[in-house]
Amino acid sequence: MTFQVTVQPSGHQFSCEADETILSAAIRAGVGLPYGCKNGACGSCKGKVVSGSVQHKAHQQRALPPEEEAAGYSLFCCATASTDLVIEAREVAGSSDYPIKKMPSRVTTLEKVAPDVMVLTLQLPASERLRYRAGQYIEFLLRDGKRRSYSMASAPEDGGPVTLHIRHLPGGLFTDQVFTTMKERDILRFEGPLGTFFLRDDSDKPVVLLASGTGFAPLKAIVEHMISEKSTRPITLYWGGRRPHDLYMDGLCRQWAADLPQFSYVPVISNALPEDQWQGRSGFVHQAVMADLPDLSQHQVYACGAPVMVDSAKRDFVAQCGLPDEEFYADAFTTEADLAK
Repeated sequence: MTFQVTVQPSGHQFSCEADETILSAAIRAGVGLPYGCKNGACGSCKGKVVSGSVQHKAHQQRALPPEEEAAGYSLFCCATASTDLVIEAREVAGSSDYPIKKMPSRVTTLEKVAPDVMVLTLQLPASERLRYRAGQYIEFLLRDGKRRSYSMASAPEDGGPVTLHIRHLPGGLFTDQVFTTMKERDILRFEGPLGTFFLRDDSDKPVVLLASGTGFAPLKAIVEHMISEKSTRPITLYWGGRRPHDLYMDGLCRQWAADLPQFSYVPVISNALPEDQWQGRSGFVHQAVMADLPDLSQHQVYACGAPVMVDSAKRDFVAQCGLPDEEFYADAFTTEADLAK
């Protein structure tokens, strides 16, 4: 059975099969609904069902609390239509400009940059170029049908190999392979580009980039994209880790700060040990932003990393610093362990 979905306020319409999610149908139709994880964990795709009814597959309650679901809100990445629908969602301009493709790639380098972080470089076929927006991600297609998502850490203007920053999760189906058996010249298949987390180029507002751990990867791509575009927008990068080695490209960030007059860098460590001899900022990284920028009303924020950091930042920036809700853009990194919870 096929249902018709109408999006307000744009008026865009698309068809949705009974066995596919509303988000999948929208992507297939080229309608730019916002999304991130596609598995009911991050909440990026949340919108309101104005009329009609949906059924939700498994999802995390923090992404859609029961009271919000009762009020008519839905996670479109895990909702299927039971009737024709009218939904309310803020569409993302430009999110469907580049085709989503399945492509082979060859591993060219594996560089361990921290005890638990590997930089993986992929060479794409000479006959194909992956067109994407800085901040988007790809999904590796594993042999058992499972998928694993990683943001691209290289700017699209590079036009060469794609780099990814992969954190080792012991017992992880894919990351164990990356850190143990994967070798140069291995072939990996992926699908992309995916996601609506990317720089909005139609604004001149100062940019706050907020990262925890490997959430730095898509923000690195955004900075390099802005450098390539010769953007003069002020950029402040706050990068948080538990210990100094978690900021595995600290030297690169300090070089940006030295070379770019519009760029500032604030590293923040939450659990330094005495042997680290850490002399910089300490505590939660989003609280460092609030201490430095108590008024965010004229800023855009791009946050990427652990869900608890992203959730805390959005709540506090909007409630306490005056950040407009629509100027907070996020990509919460969710793992299989997060989903299992």
